[in-house]
Amino acid sequence: MSLLVNLRHLEKKSLFLRGELTVQELELENIDEVIHPSEPLQYDLEVQKVEKAILVQGSLKMSLQCDCVRCLESFPYQLAHPHWTCHLPLEGEERVVLTSDCVDLTPYIREDILLEFPQRPLCKPECSGLIGLLHDNVSPGGQHESEKTLSAWDELDKLKF
Repeated sequence: MSLLVNLRHLEKKSLFLRGELTVQELELENIDEVIHPSEPLQYDLEVQKVEKAILVQGSLKMSLQCDCVRCLESFPYQLAHPHWTCHLPLEGEERVVLTSDCVDLTPYIREDILLEFPQRPLCKPECSGLIGLLHDNVSPGGQHESEKTLSAWDELDKLKF
């Protein structure tokens, strides 16, 4: 189900909309390899008709589960758009598509949510990545655990030609 606004309801007064849009309704499943929407989008919007356009203002919130691009650890990310505004003209070249006197706000919300996705999600700004994880595995003798077991040279030395 999409978020539809009937223009006839806007003739006399503004509308206040509060609710949720699922990940499937926003078509956000499998949109990115490292970003996974985990909960529905929550919206709290005021919709009003202003001259020959629709003005939508309010807030959008959504929880994401992201994979750090450096260390591949999963972490939660709160996407918040507290002052979201959308101006939709009813006339002219860029007018919105009307279906039975209704405007679907879902594509406009989806577009702005996608623009708010982190481009390179990091679990923390100082994340040193997989190399940092390897350095954390230092044995008491000073040698890295990874060097004991993951040395490529040791494995190549075992080859007999």
